[in-house]
Amino acid sequence: MSSTAKVLDPAFQGAGQRIGTEIWRIENFQPVPLPKSEHGKFYMGDSYIVLQTTPGKGGAYLYDIHFWIGKDTSQDEAGTAAIKTVELDATLGGRAVQHRELQGHESDKFLSYFKPCIIPLEGGVASGFKKPEEEEFETRLYVCRGKRVVRLKQVPFARSSLNHDDVFILDTEQKIYQFNGANSNIQERAKALEVIQFLKEKYHEGKCDVAIVDDGKLDTESDSGEFWVLLGGFAPIGKKVSSEDDAIPEATPPKLYSIVDGQLKLMEGELSKGMLENNTCYLLDCGAEVFVWVGRVTQVDERKAAIQAAEDFISGQNRPKSTRITRVIQGYETHAFKTKFDTWPSGSATPASEEGRGKVAALLKQKGMGVKGVAKGPSVDEEVPPLLEGGGKLEVWRINGSAKTPLSNEDIGKFYSGDCYIILYTYHSGERKEDYFLSCWIGKDSIEEEQKMAARLANTIFNSLKGRPVQGRIFQGKEPAQFIALFQPMVILKGGLSSGYKKFMAEKGLTDDTYTQESVALIRISGTSIHNNKAVQEEAVATSLSSADCFLLQSGASVFTWHGTQSTFEQQQLAAKVAEFLKPGVALKHAKEGTESSSFWFALGGKQSYTGKKVSSETARDPHLFTFSFNKGKFEVEEVYNFSQDDLLTEDILILDTQAEVFVWIGQSVDSREKQNAFEIGQKYIEMAASLENLAPTVPLYRVTEGNEPCFFTTYFSWDPAKANVQGNSFQKKVALLFGVGHAVENQDRSNGNQGGPTQRASALAALSSAFNPSSGKSSNSGVDKSNGSESSGPRQRAEALAALSSAFNSSSLSKPSAQRPSGSGQGSQRAAAVAALSSVLTAEKSPDNSPGRSSGAAQEDSTPVDTKGEKPLSGADDPVEVSEDNETEGSVTVSENNEEQSETKQELLQDVDASENMVTVFSYDQLKAKSDNPVTGIDFKRREAYLSDEEFQAVLGMTKDAFYKLPKWKQDMYKKKVDLF
Repeated sequence: MSSTAKVLDPAFQGAGQRIGTEIWRIENFQPVPLPKSEHGKFYMGDSYIVLQTTPGKGGAYLYDIHFWIGKDTSQDEAGTAAIKTVELDATLGGRAVQHRELQGHESDKFLSYFKPCIIPLEGGVASGFKKPEEEEFETRLYVCRGKRVVRLKQVPFARSSLNHDDVFILDTEQKIYQFNGANSNIQERAKALEVIQFLKEKYHEGKCDVAIVDDGKLDTESDSGEFWVLLGGFAPIGKKVSSEDDAIPEATPPKLYSIVDGQLKLMEGELSKGMLENNTCYLLDCGAEVFVWVGRVTQVDERKAAIQAAEDFISGQNRPKSTRITRVIQGYETHAFKTKFDTWPSGSATPASEEGRGKVAALLKQKGMGVKGVAKGPSVDEEVPPLLEGGGKLEVWRINGSAKTPLSNEDIGKFYSGDCYIILYTYHSGERKEDYFLSCWIGKDSIEEEQKMAARLANTIFNSLKGRPVQGRIFQGKEPAQFIALFQPMVILKGGLSSGYKKFMAEKGLTDDTYTQESVALIRISGTSIHNNKAVQEEAVATSLSSADCFLLQSGASVFTWHGTQSTFEQQQLAAKVAEFLKPGVALKHAKEGTESSSFWFALGGKQSYTGKKVSSETARDPHLFTFSFNKGKFEVEEVYNFSQDDLLTEDILILDTQAEVFVWIGQSVDSREKQNAFEIGQKYIEMAASLENLAPTVPLYRVTEGNEPCFFTTYFSWDPAKANVQGNSFQKKVALLFGVGHAVENQDRSNGNQGGPTQRASALAALSSAFNPSSGKSSNSGVDKSNGSESSGPRQRAEALAALSSAFNSSSLSKPSAQRPSGSGQGSQRAAAVAALSSVLTAEKSPDNSPGRSSGAAQEDSTPVDTKGEKPLSGADDPVEVSEDNETEGSVTVSENNEEQSETKQELLQDVDASENMVTVFSYDQLKAKSDNPVTGIDFKRREAYLSDEEFQAVLGMTKDAFYKLPKWKQDMYKKKVDLF
């Protein structure tokens, strides 16, 4: 970029003003915006700029800019992409993180924007390249790598491309095959299935067969035989041959270089934040990745020279192509960058500091650039997470030496700061059996021995309940909403009742000021609703008062309630409730601020000044998901970007950090010994994040096991309970979820002794027939019906369930051209309807008082697919049903056309319907805003966005209503807050 004034490139007008992804392609050396419909298509002959906008703290935006370089792009176009990236960064305030992305070596963060994968296409817009003829289908063979983000690479369509270590996808016009190498990774096999589903929907209109072929398993009459015929016949395959593109650079101990006049100078000593000066650029070499750190007062020319120095550094050392270059600006360092330093104290260079913003704005004004996203918006209060269902059983124990003492019902809710407690809440969540919330509460003055004893005794309870409870560790002062809501009310008092605390105070010669009913005590009432109605004992002096709160003052037999001028009616009500809880039947003396009696001030030791300001303790929730590892004894984490429920792999332990709490999620397939280390892993993470990200060391920590996730965990995902109920490893789960019962049976783990064969689908269908046929004989232990009794039409539920199953599973098959079904957008919903119908019927069949058309409403434990919503099936005609198996559509279920129509009706009723679909009245954005000058009345103010027209919804929120309502609740609220619809 020249030093003269430069007009903003029109292509970047309005960039970075909405959360989400924006893409430009370099055409004739100019950036051209790509429509949303073209996102994810990358031509090998082109270069692209990708901007990802995410919400930051305090209402500001954070930016990541990636420039993607196709392997066939010209050097000039690649250079243009790099230059235009700098221009775009400048218009956004000069603080974006910049990433160079080479085709085939993209970063996890980049690939996470385009799940499940990107498929680079031949050709490009530049001279000399031709766009592929999309009408001509070409059989392609891909190698599929990665267990959370997929790197899909096309390889020659030949048997010699296969090996035993990878997963391959063969995409033909009639069928897509997945070939699992004998040594391939289970998670990569599961991820390949997502890619196949993507290929099927995008390039086959959802109408082709899918087959899974296992390495070393040949059956000439099955899918395996077809696969090998396409590759020229079965023959042994060779070992994996590594190419230059497969070279993975090794991570090395980080080395820091200063960059002066384009030259690198190695810096000695332990890496610390203090080594980085704000008027200099630095290069941090980590082997697999090179970071360029830019001081916030450096000039544009210095920044450009620093990037070029990094390019020269990589080429000069003959590093692999996959070595990544990431540029970070001072104050906006990424988590990955900060973890490379031994220390990273917070506070000296906070993001978006006034000094940095001012200098960036002045610098860009000289260049003629506008500045976007720089000003911080108003702070946003914490959104209350979902609370546990009420009406459960609450048990509380106080730790006393090496034992736990149960609290009476009258004392549940009283916590002493010198004690530790164990809390067990047993409740029912929907149709599930009992759920448990188990936690330790650690008083700030409790002794270490009792803290350890509380953890040990809580673990004993955890194990006795077979590892099902959500287990938390909660420190005084950091109680989360779902904990506080269990107690009506919760009061934290001074001192302690345990023998350990009493002994400690006596040995130290300290005064024991434990609260009693005769004490002079001042208690602050700060809560306003069920999730924060906590009362805390303060120092009994006038300076403890606050105009924003209510207080109880206990002095001998007298109890005063004191209402601050800024206190709420809810606080005043809670004050009376706490007084009755602590001293039942007491007569209250009321005092409003400014009307206090002399006896009130005398109890506080005299009248003194106090604060009149309200102190906010709300914590913004900003969820991040991490994997972790121990590298030479050092705890290291790697972020899972744009995470979803699918990233919770059953073989893994993951860390979810929301800033307000930390969860350690444990998959069912994790080794039992590793499961016991959950709290140690969580504590390691908290210690690291406390030093790097300023996370509170006393943040609540939870252990959550797969299948027992509480509502305050699932709120951070677009949660599908059906996924959580599927059993097996990652691959088996994905097979069952994507392709249904037949495939799930066919691809059972070999460890079960099931080697497969041509009769497996027939066996699965026989088992299905047995469930629906009242005259069939008893099934064997394997669950497969051996009798295959005469066919019967059965009641309406059976007909409808089979209709739904047919609609779901036949839509994923392509037999003869005449049998092709039109593709639909509701295939996932069809499967959900099928599962719901099947679950309802099987449940009714097992109920002792079942009758036609009646559902028990509870899913059985041994049913793999579970309808968690508990809807009753619709009544329909007793149409005849037929289970058939032929050579063309193996394992399909054939039903009459009428039943298919009923299935579609069922599907529509079982889907979650947005409130917006039922809205008749539409209002304008200006009327619906929370701070509107012309507000609308008589609407549901929690769903303001639902009253927007489809067009205005897209314009305001940057997405369709369907896309919006698929987001997790916390993310919906985040978008709504940005546009004043919350």
